[in-house]
Amino acid sequence: AADASSGSGALSPFDRQLKRKQKNWAALQAEPAKCDYLREEVGATAGGPGTFPLALDVGSGRGYIAQHLTKETVEKLIQVDIAENALKNTVESEIPTVNVVADEEFLPFKEDTFDLVLSSLSLHWVNDLPRAFREIHQVLKPDGVFIGAMFGGDTLYELRCSLQLAELEREGGFSPHVSPFTAVSDLGHLLSRAGFNTLTVDTDEIQVNYPGLFEVMEDLQGKYVLCMGESNCSWNRKPLLHRETMLAAAAIYQEMYGNSDGSVPATFQIYYMIGWKFHESQARPAQRGSATVSLGDLAKIDGLLSRGKK
Repeated sequence: AADASSGSGALSPFDRQLKRKQKNWAALQAEPAKCDYLREEVGATAGGPGTFPLALDVGSGRGYIAQHLTKETVEKLIQVDIAENALKNTVESEIPTVNVVADEEFLPFKEDTFDLVLSSLSLHWVNDLPRAFREIHQVLKPDGVFIGAMFGGDTLYELRCSLQLAELEREGGFSPHVSPFTAVSDLGHLLSRAGFNTLTVDTDEIQVNYPGLFEVMEDLQGKYVLCMGESNCSWNRKPLLHRETMLAAAAIYQEMYGNSDGSVPATFQIYYMIGWKFHESQARPAQRGSATVSLGDLAKIDGLLSRGKK
């Protein structure tokens, strides 16, 4: 499969070859189910009304979305991921699936192929998000729908700020230890430029409390980050932190964000998005600001999608 840009720079912030290795390593861990809390949480939000004959899961990993789909929702699912080991260790699903190793920025499918495209917590690692959205739009059939979720700009802001302040104090400068994320203000514009219409973008937060910064780092490295293949793969990442800097960061974390019981929060911001490929039968978009439901409200997702189909 084609790979994204292999060079570093502002237009290619991530080392995609390293990301592939990280995800391949993560997929081979002995007990991956214990490491998948966030992906399970977000993957459970996928779904839609009626039946989609053919669907695509972009950045599927071990199949976090597939296990929540039924034959009444999707007749056949193509799962695409950059890591072959993830596709070799997919979870069980009641619907027929086909696995394809490919990069999210270079989808190897013909135009107007899929009725539904899904993506859960994968697109924040692509170097060219506008291109990835255009690729998804291209492979959708007219009146097809894209439903996606990705980490947002405020993800792990407590950890990010604490590490940066500590490095500035102890080392006179800082480098990224948490990868950059897209701002929600840019997301709707990027989807629109890719050709999607009748857009809905929503945000949600998942917050987990820990005893302190060291426990946050340990859990991120041992659970959410490494086992999920979520390790930082920025080209300008720093390989290690000095112990004195870590101790300073822990004190800053506690002082700035600590809870009354002594614990500290770690916040994961999730962007949920829905976009349709144009078809003559589609209704005009509703007036801006008239939305009455949230994508985070699973009980209303079917109704929301049904309304968009009218």
